[in-house]
Amino acid sequence: MRGEPSCPKCGGRVRAPGLFADSWQCDVHGVVHPLQPVVPPSVEALTVALKRAKVPVWMPWPLPVGWLFTGVACAGDDRSGSRATVVACSGPGPLGGLGEMLLVAEELGVGLGARYAGVKGPDPGAYINMDSPPQAKLLAAGRPTPLWHLSGVPDDRAVFAGEACGLWLWAIVWPEQSGLMMYDELILTDLRDAGAEVDLVPCGALSPRLLC
Repeated sequence: MRGEPSCPKCGGRVRAPGLFADSWQCDVHGVVHPLQPVVPPSVEALTVALKRAKVPVWMPWPLPVGWLFTGVACAGDDRSGSRATVVACSGPGPLGGLGEMLLVAEELGVGLGARYAGVKGPDPGAYINMDSPPQAKLLAAGRPTPLWHLSGVPDDRAVFAGEACGLWLWAIVWPEQSGLMMYDELILTDLRDAGAEVDLVPCGALSPRLLC
């Protein structure tokens, strides 16, 4: 588990703002929004993430039967707030076994979704065939939201991406067969708008997918 902020694009070390720079710096990617240390999933950890977030914190809500919240991470700092969030959930896969999902909301160029998707970033545009219709549709904050199934991703996962609330939305699912659940018109809620219902989120063990 990380104990220090890291680069959202590569996981490398970052330098904090100082005398000669007013932003976080990665030796490879330059100015970045630092990925904060991942902490064990709990309602308290989720509440802290919600207070910092300047972008949606997406979760299927209500969660599918048997599914649990298994972690949250944010890219940004106390000064600028979180400019990317990722929520992990896990539960029974549609074809049996364990399914895992990461939902990423991020501003243009942050690169966190591409890192978890296992593709070159920072954004999914190069992997989306806009000439074809979207392969999945869901409701995000009550709005119909099309997602495209990305090509060129690692074989162990399915990756979908699109736009919601003017920001990138990534859905990354393991194993690849569990991507079938993306065709069931999932309902995503921005937990910043969930109010007291956040206290009802069922928590499981920390997802190792957040620690890649």
